[in-house]
Amino acid sequence: MKARNQEIKFPFLERKEISLFIKREDELHPQISGNKYRKLKYNLIEAQKSGYTNLLTFGGSFSNHIAATAYAGQQHGLQTIGVIRGEELQAKWHLNPTLAFAHENGMHFKFISRESYRSKEEMELTKALKGEFGAFYHLPEGGTNALAIKGCEEILSENDKDFDYVAAAVGTGGTISGIINASIQKQTVLGFPALKGDFLKEDICKFAEKENWQLILDYHFGGYAKVNTHLIEFINDFKKNTGIPLDPIYTGKLMYGLLDMVKKGKFKKGTKILAIHTGGLQGILGMNENLKKKNLPLICV
Repeated sequence: MKARNQEIKFPFLERKEISLFIKREDELHPQISGNKYRKLKYNLIEAQKSGYTNLLTFGGSFSNHIAATAYAGQQHGLQTIGVIRGEELQAKWHLNPTLAFAHENGMHFKFISRESYRSKEEMELTKALKGEFGAFYHLPEGGTNALAIKGCEEILSENDKDFDYVAAAVGTGGTISGIINASIQKQTVLGFPALKGDFLKEDICKFAEKENWQLILDYHFGGYAKVNTHLIEFINDFKKNTGIPLDPIYTGKLMYGLLDMVKKGKFKKGTKILAIHTGGLQGILGMNENLKKKNLPLICV
């Protein structure tokens, strides 16, 4: 399945003679949008081929991965189990749009402390989870593993070879690794981390087969899920001017960063850039709930 490339037109892009397109991976599926569709594709095939009836994964309260896994699991006849970061959510998960959606699609929850969550890949926790839920297909946080990379290698198509740069937001590093592997040598892949720090380089190096990439560390807005009024206004203005919705965790920061780099002259005249819209729009409702509590502007939906 291939997503369309939509051109972004702003006067300053024309003045600087920069071509910018966005690949609308968010349109792939109404519930399993963007990179989650790609990451889950081969994992679901493998889970069923291996005879599993349970699929267990990890995530936070607004996780796109949790929502997508719940829906996809139900569609494929798999019982999904979500190990959720934060014991305090156990009594109020129904107030969270992401978790409520996951529950509606059959996901069972296991809430654990943030301290325990940091040890999520250790054998002791895995053993305890198997004791509680029985055998399960294990899908890491964010869905990133070798099969997810295989799926993400299908994001780029033959028609994308003319682009000089391919840019994507980075969470766990899986999506960008697949894009790097599918890119051609003359292209540079730019990753915009949603998290503070450059520790993701190590994770990307586990899967990336080429070296034509770099991380842009200046546009995380303070860290994962951190936003401010300036970013919210940008997301709302971008939708008003282009018709394209952006999420505040990933694609909003990606597009803000890319356009800021163009304004600062980071790209030479004639450059063609392709940005990847990785979806994640389901998280806007939950983010708006938090913004209301802080008396900040809301993201238009």
